[in-house]
Amino acid sequence: MLSALCHTLRDSGGGVLDRCYRVFPCLADPARRSSLGLKAALVMLHLVFVGVLFLFDTDLIEKTKHQPWYTGLYLVLFVITLVQYFVTSGSSPGYVLDAMREVNETNALFRKISTSSKQPASSKNGNMVITVEGSQSGRYFPGSNATSWTKLVLEMYPPGTSIRTLTCPYCNVEQPPRAKHCHDCDRCVLQFDHHCVWLGTCVGQGNHCRFWWYLCEETVLCLWTGILYITYLKTNISRAWWKDAIMIVLLVILAISLIFLLLLLLFHSYLILTNQTTYELVRRRRIPYLRGIPDRVYPFSKGVCRNLYEFCCVRSSMTNLERLPTALELEEKSRPYSCFDFFTCRCC
Repeated sequence: MLSALCHTLRDSGGGVLDRCYRVFPCLADPARRSSLGLKAALVMLHLVFVGVLFLFDTDLIEKTKHQPWYTGLYLVLFVITLVQYFVTSGSSPGYVLDAMREVNETNALFRKISTSSKQPASSKNGNMVITVEGSQSGRYFPGSNATSWTKLVLEMYPPGTSIRTLTCPYCNVEQPPRAKHCHDCDRCVLQFDHHCVWLGTCVGQGNHCRFWWYLCEETVLCLWTGILYITYLKTNISRAWWKDAIMIVLLVILAISLIFLLLLLLFHSYLILTNQTTYELVRRRRIPYLRGIPDRVYPFSKGVCRNLYEFCCVRSSMTNLERLPTALELEEKSRPYSCFDFFTCRCC
């Protein structure tokens, strides 16, 4: 009797789950289910920290009545941070397959325009026909015409590089420099930095800038919330011990989170200024194209100002890929700085 009841409950529960999976297909995938759970937990943490503050701190409510702009700015930052989080988690890090598709589509369009732009033009006497070729409509990289993805990738490596050594064994596509296959996403990512569990996606060429801005906003929000907590404890330390205990525990968690966020923000700022990725910095000795380069040499750096400009303004297209530097360029980058270099702003 008990066994039959258990089977009935299991079957009914399975039917409910199947109906739920049909309505919400994303819940059928364990990885996406885990990602959604982490996102819900992160949002709940934000709501708990802010909600407890407004629930306990009556002085803050009174201050809001007299100075609404202060609390308004704080709530605006809170909303912007959550929006930036979801925008970053929902953005593409820049997949190699998408870049390859974009290049192939552009090449097909180029060939179509080139074919249709061949116009027969007769001479004045009408005896000779001259065919005028259409000019190139688009340009992807210096010195390259409408070429295939394979040729495009090979041009970024030193001459003589084999296609077999560049092909990803999982995606079976040619990887440009700085790309890596992510086993969590099961796709190759351009300028792979790391896979963020909290975002549920990789951080790469397509969303690294958004990720940095999210870190910046989250750090400011955490710091501002900590200041409000400390202000509350200074003025209400002797009123209700259980409220103080809750606030102190939350303040400790905030302090740990702030230290972690600040270190992460400084670390990624350093990576941006030197045009590196976390993967390249951590696994430098294991990456073939970085293995023979000294640690103090940043092969992809173009100077602080140029690195910042390209990071913030020139990452709109996935076809803005970086080739490997030549031996002469690496020799120039490894040259020690002199006083004259500082006057000429070589580091910029």
